[in-house]
Amino acid sequence: MSHDHDHAVKEPIGWMDKPDFVKRLFLFFYVLCGLLIVAELVLGTETAHPHPMEERVRFFLYPLYGFASFWFLVLIAKPMRKLLIRSEDYYDAE
Repeated sequence: MSHDHDHAVKEPIGWMDKPDFVKRLFLFFYVLCGLLIVAELVLGTETAHPHPMEERVRFFLYPLYGFASFWFLVLIAKPMRKLLIRSEDYYDAE
């Protein structure tokens, strides 16, 4: 069974639809992240009064904190859904 449909490629309509621009944007962010990592390693992260947890864990404190926070949100999402969900006719019902 064959279908003769005309599948024309759509022209990009926005600035984020242009593959070349998106590639350059990602390259910019990769270079920026690399420069920030190098700057942190070279310049260090010395503060006048660091938090005690920063003293013990150093570089991995914030990635570990972010991972634990995200993990907590994933675990709590299902109970939150049961609490917050509304029926389809919620706004129609009187």
